[in-house]
Amino acid sequence: MDLKNILNRVRNNETDLDTAEAQIRSAGYVSVSDIAKIDIFRKHRTGIMEAILAEGKAPEDVVKIAETQIAATGRVLITRLSDPHRDALSARFRSEALEWSLHSTAAVVHDGTPAPRTGGVVAIMTAGTADIDVAEEARLVAAEMGCETLAIYDVGVAGLHRLIGEMHRLKEKKPDAVVVAAGREGTLPTVVSGLLDVPVIGLPVSTGYGAGAKGEAALLSMLQSCSVISVVNIDAGFVAGAFAARIANTVAAARDKK
Repeated sequence: MDLKNILNRVRNNETDLDTAEAQIRSAGYVSVSDIAKIDIFRKHRTGIMEAILAEGKAPEDVVKIAETQIAATGRVLITRLSDPHRDALSARFRSEALEWSLHSTAAVVHDGTPAPRTGGVVAIMTAGTADIDVAEEARLVAAEMGCETLAIYDVGVAGLHRLIGEMHRLKEKKPDAVVVAAGREGTLPTVVSGLLDVPVIGLPVSTGYGAGAKGEAALLSMLQSCSVISVVNIDAGFVAGAFAARIANTVAAARDKK
């Protein structure tokens, strides 16, 4: 059912506004030649914005998709960027329209439209510096979904005193959810969950070597956690950040109603 048919049904009293709105949101997408269909209503329908996965796409196609999404929504998050992707975006967009993370393969491109602010707070932690790339992807997602973020990196259990030294920052910030990225044996999310009274999302990272390489040991360790955590797939920074932001935004909305 196209937009005109939906509007005609409303005008003829054949449907109500709530039903029409739901139909429009579920059908809304914008085609980019023959390479993509951008789900421009995803954020309104699910609370999670559409994003571009650059991996596997030609740089010029990433630019075309970004242009179309910015025209429709004002901002776009792009993940898994390579150097050719970055070069193509830098050649097309002004520097002030690009928000790069120096430690991540993710970026935001915008037309000056600000990211929303919901009042939610998400903390992002890593066990080691090798985990920062994936963690920064999660942080950018949470920020794009309206959350204030706190980054605490390189506090793994091999030097547990580093984590203890950062606990006051966590408690002062009062995050609504925490993403904990770890490779190797993936212990840190379990420890953090045993110390904080907020939801913890374990993010296994494909760092480390040996029998449990490529994040497999970290994933299994998190799934076997004796403290209560949620776990996403290996290197799934986007999913971890989005899930944490959904939690934080729900909590923030409940605070606003009090």
